[in-house]
Amino acid sequence: MDISLFDYELNSDLIAQRPCFPRDNSRLLACLGNDIEDLRFKDLHTLLNAGDVLVINNTKVIPTRLFGKRDKVNIEVTLHLNLQKNLWRTFLKPGRKCKEGDVIVFKNNLIAKVIKKYIEGDVLLEFNQNHETLLKELNVQGDMPLPPYIKRDKKNNSDKHDYQTIFACNDGAVAAPTAGLHFTDELIEKLDQKGVFFAPVTLHVGAGTFLPVKVKNILEHKMHEEWGEISEKTSLIINNAIKNNKRIISVGTTSLRILETVAKINNGKIIPWSGSTDLYITPGFNFKIVDLMITNFHLPKSTLLMLVSAFHGQEKIFRSYQHAIREKYRFFSYGDSCIFSREGGN
Repeated sequence: MDISLFDYELNSDLIAQRPCFPRDNSRLLACLGNDIEDLRFKDLHTLLNAGDVLVINNTKVIPTRLFGKRDKVNIEVTLHLNLQKNLWRTFLKPGRKCKEGDVIVFKNNLIAKVIKKYIEGDVLLEFNQNHETLLKELNVQGDMPLPPYIKRDKKNNSDKHDYQTIFACNDGAVAAPTAGLHFTDELIEKLDQKGVFFAPVTLHVGAGTFLPVKVKNILEHKMHEEWGEISEKTSLIINNAIKNNKRIISVGTTSLRILETVAKINNGKIIPWSGSTDLYITPGFNFKIVDLMITNFHLPKSTLLMLVSAFHGQEKIFRSYQHAIREKYRFFSYGDSCIFSREGGN
């Protein structure tokens, strides 16, 4: 399958640089079956029924962008994968001239040493603090690791709140599960009153979510790994809903990936689980759990665009994206959202 099938043109002025306020006043493109309807996210409760289950990702973004010095050179460091304790794979800017053994000095006596350079362009850093102390230090001097298509000044304290969902409670992500950014207390109360259930899962989103697919044949792409967990309580909520013919709605691609990962390795059933997943979803994938998906608009040639194409149907996805472009929806992490039905589903 050629990567060009998942490309589209987007004017840069449609890439959201800041979130909508209030959050649930963002736009919601409802694509259920063959229909397309323009709504606001605060209208979500009108699309759902009593007994439906919203599966939300409760991962919390760590502020992993740090600013230090290598000799007298200013270095921007973005941590993106914790290998063990105080060892992190990171992106350095500028990083071309760094070499193994180099030392980067930050505030508060935080120091990192370059242990290894990877052919992918990132480096392995070893910090002089243990994991718990390092996390505390990141919360003090770190900035949110906003995606590269946000071009404004990213050293902004408001992003520490804006780039975090209302559900966030488990430290570990280096990117936000952005579909969850649209929820507010008021909307949650409306959904509760309607009888909609919330089922939390954890999937710590990695920086790989922003990496472009560089191979011509998408089946040759290697998916990045992310760690996730499903609790016994959440598995009971989901299985009970399925038993009673209620719909499972994933809030975001991350919630969908962990649900379908567990279903794939357990013969279509959801059980308590924790581990890493590199599930790569492309057209032709057999979905077993999710009926509807809420998600933001995704980058051209991205694995996330392939995922939503597999879920809703490639032709319908591109029809909905062209509609969103004509109607000037806001795209990507801080942008608007859509809700898709599963192709051939309810």
